[in-house]
Amino acid sequence: MNARVLGGGGGGDGETTVVLAHGYGGSSHIWDDVAPALAKTFRVVVFDWSFSGDVVVDDDDDDAAAVSEDISCSYFGFADELVAMMDELALTAVVFVGHSMAGMIGCIASVARPELFRRLVLVGASPRYINDDGDGYVGGFERGEVDAMLAAIEADFAAWAPLFAEAVVGPAPSPGAGAVAKFAKQLGRMRPAAALRVMRAVLTCDVRAVLRDVAAPCTIVHCARDAVAPLAVARYMQRAMARGVDGAPAPAVVVMDSSGHFPQLTAPMEFVRVMEAILLDH
Repeated sequence: MNARVLGGGGGGDGETTVVLAHGYGGSSHIWDDVAPALAKTFRVVVFDWSFSGDVVVDDDDDDAAAVSEDISCSYFGFADELVAMMDELALTAVVFVGHSMAGMIGCIASVARPELFRRLVLVGASPRYINDDGDGYVGGFERGEVDAMLAAIEADFAAWAPLFAEAVVGPAPSPGAGAVAKFAKQLGRMRPAAALRVMRAVLTCDVRAVLRDVAAPCTIVHCARDAVAPLAVARYMQRAMARGVDGAPAPAVVVMDSSGHFPQLTAPMEFVRVMEAILLDH
């Protein structure tokens, strides 16, 4: 999973290990604008999920290609992947920062192996993306929109990827104007078949029931204007987790005054300040 450890020596709180987990279409390099600053104070671990385009698969290796084509497209499967990596690196009591889909994967892993997680920081996370008319849940998408997106990926992933990147990253002031291009490049490296399977798993997921079982202390970080997961999702998660495990404190919601789904790209300095405030306060 291309795990790399940054910092952890010298001054600061080198005893705190922060695991940064990217979401759909990204790679460990999605954190390049924020990880070095955090590594001055904390031990930082970055890695690539198995679906990332930065995970190299030899096209001439039939076994490796088969594994790539058989990626477990379940949040629970990815949680097992995360736990296995943490065990391999002998990581315990970490602060897990999960962006987008990785936020809910971290929640699932923390329920299965609570000793591995000291705190969860969920950045732009969502337990369900499709609106639910039955209970009034607002996820941000109608089912027809999801079906259309999946059809576009299947029809021509290469043409769809840059358009999606522009839509979800959002505007960024100079010098962050390259944020869209940075994500588009990482997204475009995904294998089209894996991109479709993982996106289908993300957009059709409903793991809301997991929230009540999360016992780890949690902070929810959300952009004020997020085209992927509206702020209503963060408020829903806060309420659901507050009603969960007995004795678990209700998570705080930190709203960043920025647009888009990738604050680590579009507002890296603010993102670092928010992370430091969370990490140094606990």
